[in-house]
Amino acid sequence: MESYSIKEIQAHIKQTEYRPKDKQASFLKLVEEVGELSEAIRKDSRMTETKSIKGTIEEELYDVLYYVLVLANQYGIDMEEAMRLKEEIKQQKMAKRKVEDERKKLEDSST
Repeated sequence: MESYSIKEIQAHIKQTEYRPKDKQASFLKLVEEVGELSEAIRKDSRMTETKSIKGTIEEELYDVLYYVLVLANQYGIDMEEAMRLKEEIKQQKMAKRKVEDERKKLEDSST
């Protein structure tokens, strides 16, 4: 089984999406797919149990990812770059939180 990077999936979607400029329709499809994901999660429908991807959490997660990448293409956003930048912010927050937690532990142990 082949694996694909986000950049490769995004490029594939850019080549095959039939409504490349309809941002509102794409957003509404994303919302619809999130609803379908919610239902699949509520039912705990997994591909390992059904032997088919149809209606499963796996399928709906892909559909959500698909429309996220469609929207990224429509807005000219490189999702790998966005992910890298966002991860840097997350790491900075985590480092700051760790320092604050350590400071609090020291304060608590000294009282």
